[in-house]
Amino acid sequence: KAVRGHWDIEVMHWYLDVLFKEDSHKVLNKTAAMNLNVLRKIALAILKKWTPNTRKKVTSMRQKRVLLSMALHKFLPSILNM
Repeated sequence: KAVRGHWDIEVMHWYLDVLFKEDSHKVLNKTAAMNLNVLRKIALAILKKWTPNTRKKVTSMRQKRVLLSMALHKFLPSILNM
C-alpha cells in the first residue's frame, strides 16, 4: 500500500513536469511558487477528470490541455458542471 502511494505521487510529479514543465520554472518568491504549485495541481485534477464531448476521441492529457487552450470558452461550462 505504501509503495502504491509512493508511485501515485511520482506519477503526479511526472505529469506536472511533462504537462506544465514544472522543473524548468524557477520562481524565486516562495509564496508565488507555492501558489503556482497549487494552481498546477488543480489544473491537473481538472484534466484527469474532464472528458470532452468532441467528434474526435481525446484521450491523452496533452490533447486535453491543447484542446482547452484553443477553445476554453467552448468547454468551460462542462468543466464548471463537473
